[in-house]
Amino acid sequence: MNARVTMQELDAGMPAGLFTPALAKAEERLPFTIRVASSEHQLHKAINVRHTAYGRHVPALGEMLRQAEAKDSEPGCVVLVAESKLDGGALGTMRIQTNHNHPLAIEDSVALPDSLAGCSLAEATRLGVAVGRVGRLVKTMLFKAFYMYCMDQGIEWIVIGARTPLDRMYEGLLFTDVFPGQGFFPLKHAGDLPHRILALEIDSADARWREARHPMYDLYVNTHHPDIEIRGTGIGIGYGVQHAAVAMEVAA
Repeated sequence: MNARVTMQELDAGMPAGLFTPALAKAEERLPFTIRVASSEHQLHKAINVRHTAYGRHVPALGEMLRQAEAKDSEPGCVVLVAESKLDGGALGTMRIQTNHNHPLAIEDSVALPDSLAGCSLAEATRLGVAVGRVGRLVKTMLFKAFYMYCMDQGIEWIVIGARTPLDRMYEGLLFTDVFPGQGFFPLKHAGDLPHRILALEIDSADARWREARHPMYDLYVNTHHPDIEIRGTGIGIGYGVQHAAVAMEVAA
């Protein structure tokens, strides 16, 4: 499977026919790289994408995101940036926070249930991508990088807040409601806009996707993308991220 086919199929929604033995343990190159921002220059690129993306959908919040935020360099946080191989331009970004050092940002707005107490958690925020088909592919691969990062860091649960319609993407990835039947919650770090709180257990994700014959399974689990590198140290972070094991180089 090449990047051209991936973008065409993503344009129509979830890629079809990815659950095929022929793709198992394949290697695929992307037209961009995804790395942890490890310099002020890379962070500035990520901030520009973030500001522009939020400006399209939530202009008031976009205006607040013109500059770096404290969490961009806080211990336990990393900023991912997708950069075009053609011209080096930034195509997407996501910030990952674990609760290894501080409670998640989402916990400033909602008290997570007892079932998640004492667990190693990670939250993705400030997701922003370029417009068009390439942006949809970048968004898909940023989630793969997030999943890889969680596997590498020993995270037990991903917890995210998602606005409509992005919540349906996570639901499609078999995330479940943290607060079933309770709808949406305003999140302080997202301009008090209503978000649905969803979670995914890392240890069971592989088996659940495989059992469901999920259309993203081979892309996330059986395909190695050398252009995704999660071992960077981030901006101001005092510890690095080790290489994922070969058996786990593939995930979302």
